[in-house]
Amino acid sequence: MTIEVIIDGPQKFTGKDGKTEFIIREATLKDINDVVAINRKVLPENYPVWFFVEHLEQFPKAFIVAEVGGKIVGYVMSRVEYGWSNIERGKVVKKGHIVSVGVLPEARRLGIATAMMLRAMRAMKIYYSATEVYLEVRVSNTPAISLYEKLGYKIVGRIPRYYSDGEDAYLMACPL
Repeated sequence: MTIEVIIDGPQKFTGKDGKTEFIIREATLKDINDVVAINRKVLPENYPVWFFVEHLEQFPKAFIVAEVGGKIVGYVMSRVEYGWSNIERGKVVKKGHIVSVGVLPEARRLGIATAMMLRAMRAMKIYYSATEVYLEVRVSNTPAISLYEKLGYKIVGRIPRYYSDGEDAYLMACPL
């Protein structure tokens, strides 16, 4: 499935199943409770509400949600920061950080995460001038790793005991 994302306004897609329609758009403050509920339901790493609000306020163009039938079913929370490049050693860059991605189980395998990720990545490049993007992912999360590799990410490192349960994370990065 080839996805061409826009970066302004809501965008409608038909899922990989050929029938489910979903909308990708920038999150609003009204979406935060739904986003937090998704985070709590699908991820073991949970953040306080203020953390989501802070990211939405600072990087609204790169905080993306997905809706099916008017219900929020997924989100991508991002930020942009200065730091050492994860791609070009020894270089300081402005880089995007995919902080958290969550999609409800009933909305998976439709292309929602792909569309949200592409929209967030494009927004980080165009609105916030990021030249690369990175994320951390559990070494055991094969479906997510596969998705990120399809989007152009490569494993550039491993972070021992990154998660609170002691599991390692892969550091994955992608040029924008």
